[in-house]
Amino acid sequence: MPTTTVVCLPDENAVEMLGPLPDGVEVVVWDGSGPHPDRLEETTFWVPQVEDADSLDDKFAALPALKVVQLTSAGVEDVLAHVPRGVTLCNARGVHGSSVAELLLTMVLASLRQLPHFLDAQRASRWDLVEGEDLRDKRVLIVGAGDLGDETAKRLRAFDAVPVLVAHSARNGVHATDELPDLLPTADVVVITVPLTPATTGMVDAAFLRQMQDGAMLVNVARGKVVDTDALLAELTSGRLRAGLDVVDPEPLPSDHPLWQAPGLILTPHAAGHVKQAGPRAFALVAKQLRRFVAGDDLVNVVGEAY
Repeated sequence: MPTTTVVCLPDENAVEMLGPLPDGVEVVVWDGSGPHPDRLEETTFWVPQVEDADSLDDKFAALPALKVVQLTSAGVEDVLAHVPRGVTLCNARGVHGSSVAELLLTMVLASLRQLPHFLDAQRASRWDLVEGEDLRDKRVLIVGAGDLGDETAKRLRAFDAVPVLVAHSARNGVHATDELPDLLPTADVVVITVPLTPATTGMVDAAFLRQMQDGAMLVNVARGKVVDTDALLAELTSGRLRAGLDVVDPEPLPSDHPLWQAPGLILTPHAAGHVKQAGPRAFALVAKQLRRFVAGDDLVNVVGEAY
């Protein structure tokens, strides 16, 4: 008798986006709360809700036959420590890089071209010309040389900027993080695209920011905890640096937080990957992974212990 592979998806919308199923695959729908659907305990392939971090130990306990967790986001920091031994964790690396890089570039261009000033002037019906800067020949330090770093560098080159990639270890065309003290003072823009790990938590601290040149811009599209919020706020308040933040610490940002009023800051609410195409793109990856799993082939985007 053929073996049935049971796949757990978070909602009916996910079922629709997944599309036609391989032979021998059955879907159960469970968002991680409420009653357990029939055959949930037989699930071997689970797609949680986006960035699901609540009661993960209980959810894994409800899936005793689980073999694969396939995330629809790139970040794994909330999940990694909870994955049971013997279960393979895969992320969505490569799915959201283009949209995140696009917002990142939007922030940089908006700041350089004085767009916040012009929007304020428009709202006040005021014709107020100020001089901006362009991206040509700007040196942009990209701290994090994964898919998002590569996507960002590709777009920067199209604007005749000079991307400089940095990773934990040096390789061809990529600098090591221990070179940052020499690289930071040379950068017009510093972009943070690293995953959140114990090593990157608080990486962008007061000492890091002090090494940036006057008037430089920091852009964080990684995770809020990579940046020391108080240290950055001090630099913004002084007017020495400017910034673009799609992620913050704390998040969501309380309405009375001083970061809202910080000068020289463009702030978006973790919106970089929030585009209409995100779901279909993520579940196109899920569908390919599921076919690999059913066929016994190697999965892609497997997250190792060294993440």
